[in-house]
Amino acid sequence: MTSSAQAFLAQHRGRWARSLGEARERVLAAQPWVVEGRLTRMIGLTLEAVGVEMPIGGRCEIGNEPASIEAEVVGFSEDKTFLMPVGDIRGLTPNASVRPMTATQRIAVGDALLGRVLDGAGRPLDGEPLPPLAHSVDLMGTPINPLARAPIREPLDVGIRAVNGLLTVGRGQRMGLFAGSGVGKSVLLGMMTRYTDADVTVVGLIGERGREVSEFVQSTLGDEGLRRAVVVAAPADAPPLLRLHGAWYATAIAEYFRSQGRKVLLLLDSLTRFAQAQREISLAIGEPPATKGYTPSVFARLPQLVERAGNGVSGGGSITAFYTVLAEGDDQNDPIADAARAILDGHVVLSRQIAERGRYPAIDIEASISRVMPEVIDKEHLAAARRFKQLYSAYSQHRDLITVGAYQVGSDPLVDEAIRMYPKLEAYLHQDLHDSVSFSQSETELHELIEPLSRRIEAEPPQAPSTDNVRGLADYLAYKEQQ
Repeated sequence: MTSSAQAFLAQHRGRWARSLGEARERVLAAQPWVVEGRLTRMIGLTLEAVGVEMPIGGRCEIGNEPASIEAEVVGFSEDKTFLMPVGDIRGLTPNASVRPMTATQRIAVGDALLGRVLDGAGRPLDGEPLPPLAHSVDLMGTPINPLARAPIREPLDVGIRAVNGLLTVGRGQRMGLFAGSGVGKSVLLGMMTRYTDADVTVVGLIGERGREVSEFVQSTLGDEGLRRAVVVAAPADAPPLLRLHGAWYATAIAEYFRSQGRKVLLLLDSLTRFAQAQREISLAIGEPPATKGYTPSVFARLPQLVERAGNGVSGGGSITAFYTVLAEGDDQNDPIADAARAILDGHVVLSRQIAERGRYPAIDIEASISRVMPEVIDKEHLAAARRFKQLYSAYSQHRDLITVGAYQVGSDPLVDEAIRMYPKLEAYLHQDLHDSVSFSQSETELHELIEPLSRRIEAEPPQAPSTDNVRGLADYLAYKEQQ
């Protein structure tokens, strides 16, 4: 290289270096290239877009401010992408721009959520802004290895005598509350919210009446209960996608507190509305129905949601979950009720006939079961509960004969015993809305009720009572036993 060339390079090297540095900074500061699509069709709540590629579950922004909305990718076909809006769709226009936002959905969580009421998208409904939250989790959760889960070995006190004594719930169990409309499942859920021994309570009100949200927060939870609770509400007028997200969001919050080693109570009202929201989405994008209008994806979503609850790894926290299931027309063989029974660890059935007789909570002991009960109670408690159910079932099966006076005393010793004990059995099952009965008290009262015949106190034989009615027949059997 000649001396003149070297001099030229030396003279301009600094200027070139500065220019390259400035160009590099502009490249780094430039916004990434975003490929926009456009909205081509809207049928019902289903939006079709072309020119945008996003994975299932990804978020897009449609339109321009202030009329833009968020939508989630729920399907695709060839060059078309199907989206479902998260909020109101009013204001959208044909050929509106569709811009990708996020491919995965993570939500902010933290202890600051305690005492708050949120919607399905995590926005506060109580009028106060959310403080900064230090942690984030995946909305769809992270599966736990089934072999790593801690076994269910500890009973949970729910404050309801019939459940504590006869349908004992274990900490980390998933239970269903099955009932038709207006039978009292929401009231029973509220009692469990107030009385259950838990560090944190997470309540998901999915697809229910909006009026119930305010009543549940103010009357059922109250100020004291709300301090250790998080309420996620996606009422019936919310878009179906927001109802799905409400259930996922409530479960994700419960998973976060479980990861902190806390004992969490998750109440989801209701699992049926969650399934109906998924059905609306599936039918809108063309998935064929399978059973009573429910699509196959509905029955795939249910276990994905339910399996996220339960115990965590050994030595960690737990999520004890109660899911209400609406039996349409009191049909316990409804597709969702039938599917829920197969994936839950037990179910409590509420009977309209029992409610009409004036007994609350209207739990049908014969149709209810807790699958983990033998693992969390002692043998004496289990034997007493089985004897209770045996007597109650014997009376129920002969109720018509007993009521009309066609049953002959002495025909069946078990039925005779059931008739004598029936008033006490009904009294044990009855509980006032504002009363709490602890687990130890429920067990003690059960043992006192189902005591051996040899321990009954003998008394002077009274006058033989009438057998004209059920009460008289019970008194008559007690009289005959004392002879």
